Amino acid sequence: MRVLDHQIDNQTYEKTLLGQTNFANTLPAELQQTGLTIKDEYTFDFLELAAQHTEKELENALIQKIHDFLIQMGTDFAFMGNQYKLTVDDEDYFIDLLLYHRRLKSLIAVELKIGQFKPEYAGKMSFYLTALNETVKLPDENPSIGIIICKDKKRTTVEFALKESNQPIGIATYKLAHELPKDLQSSLPSSHEIEQKLSELFADEIHSTSKIKY
Repeated sequence: MRVLDHQIDNQTYEKTLLGQTNFANTLPAELQQTGLTIKDEYTFDFLELAAQHTEKELENALIQKIHDFLIQMGTDFAFMGNQYKLTVDDEDYFIDLLLYHRRLKSLIAVELKIGQFKPEYAGKMSFYLTALNETVKLPDENPSIGIIICKDKKRTTVEFALKESNQPIGIATYKLAHELPKDLQSSLPSSHEIEQKLSELFADEIHSTSKIKY
């Protein structure tokens, strides 16, 4: 019940309807009906991360809270590893997170980006999916699927990046619970301004104390 309440609070249904994928063109109809959904935005409110963080910090935080992460992703996901190594032509490549979807019987490659989505991310993911299908996927498993989770994205850019791809890829964003909406961020002082005000306050306090006569 707590999981259901959490999904309702995070508007899971609405975010799923807005999700940007090319699954309709790249997955067989029978696989599209197995229940795999990609949200338009994931809420990682269980992570203890500062607003400014690196991709490695994001990955490590998700690994430490892997149970909560899999709940956010949906049902039937299993964790297979992070920095999953693929070797192609004696070169090593690493997928941030590798999951497995039991009902689909598909490997799910997840790439994490702390900035805005770029079209080249889709090309790199396509390469990873081909490598997984050729070297890791078992004969009775279905083609691998990619999910790119970014801090931000522009919908038309995503649409164009996925339009001609023959690999099943979904693009989503993420947010942290303690982040403020963009329209409110400009109305609050920056960390530098807060630090400056505190310094002035302490300076005034010290100056006032020094005037006290005993």
